[in-house]
Amino acid sequence: MRVLGIDPGSITTGYGVILHEKGRISLVDHGCIRTVKGASLDARLETIFEGIRDVIARNRPDAAAIEAPFGGKNVKSLIQLAHARGVAILALRLGGLEVVEYAPRTVKSQVVGYGGAEKQQVARMVTMLLEGARDIKLQSDAADALAVAICHSYLARFEKVTEKATRSAERGTRK
Repeated sequence: MRVLGIDPGSITTGYGVILHEKGRISLVDHGCIRTVKGASLDARLETIFEGIRDVIARNRPDAAAIEAPFGGKNVKSLIQLAHARGVAILALRLGGLEVVEYAPRTVKSQVVGYGGAEKQQVARMVTMLLEGARDIKLQSDAADALAVAICHSYLARFEKVTEKATRSAERGTRK
């Protein structure tokens, strides 16, 4: 399964694409969609939208996951983040992808094993978990996006295994 993870931001949006097959996870693509600081919000949103569309066209992911917002003290920043997330979700949906959201604590828990992990711990685990990423210096937003993708690949696989076991058990009880 090829998963696109998004770490949305109104100034910088991180993205990461991984390939999870046969129990191995490898790095496919990563980076940041940078907007011009000080540009109008609508111009920044357009940059984010077009950037995600380019990532989808270049990588052809099977699934997409995005980090859910967490509460902040700056209401203006939170509103701008909400706009950026909305544009990102729209780009993903128009790209034919279902979008799953994960809380930051869930992502950290799945990748590091602790929901309160620091950004540096997340980035380090991402480079350790992904084949092809050990010698790469990941930008913080890209590392977070890759963590979202890894989280989704783990939980989606768990869900498939659980679903398969449930169907199997149901067939066994019908006999």
